[in-house]
Amino acid sequence: MDGSITVEAKTQRSGLTLAAILDTALEMAAADGLESLTIGEVAKRLGLSKSGVFSRIGSREALQKAVIEEYDRRFLQDVFVPAMREPRGLPRLNAIMRLWLQRARDVEIRTGCIYCAGAFEFDDREGPLRDLLLDGTMRWRAALKRTVIQAIEAGHLQPDTDAEQLVYELDGLFVALMREARFLRDPKAADRAWLAYQRMIGSLLTERARQPQR
Repeated sequence: MDGSITVEAKTQRSGLTLAAILDTALEMAAADGLESLTIGEVAKRLGLSKSGVFSRIGSREALQKAVIEEYDRRFLQDVFVPAMREPRGLPRLNAIMRLWLQRARDVEIRTGCIYCAGAFEFDDREGPLRDLLLDGTMRWRAALKRTVIQAIEAGHLQPDTDAEQLVYELDGLFVALMREARFLRDPKAADRAWLAYQRMIGSLLTERARQPQR
């Protein structure tokens, strides 16, 4: 009995430590890039030994990979999981953009976006980290494209809407938001991004979608 309690307590402490490692590494990567991550610096910031961090996360490469995967998980949990509860079509697309911008206000504007920074950090180098970032970006864009296509099929967006072009513009909107908010330090950047989205999508709505819902 006592032995099982001890094992459970150790497991809980290990889980808490791993969560703290990922939180710290995420902050470092968002602020200074994935190349800033080292086992030693994470250990120093947490007051742990390098061996303690290594035993829970593995190599520096494994730490970088774990950070990207954790960022993906949190992004999906904050944006796509709740958005998928909305009806297909425009309601779901609106929810994705609203939640995306809300997450930007709460997280990325404050700490930075790993994918935006990573796109420039790894644009001219090959390797597994670039592949992982690219895969995440393409999966996000594919999910966004599916939602746009569903909005066309539902009769909410005009039938000749170019889904690829719209996804390009929506994705570019987020990159612009990051520059406006973090580099130009415009406190209204997120509000401007939402307004830009409304104008963008408004030009593509069908008459049916423009009618007030009863």
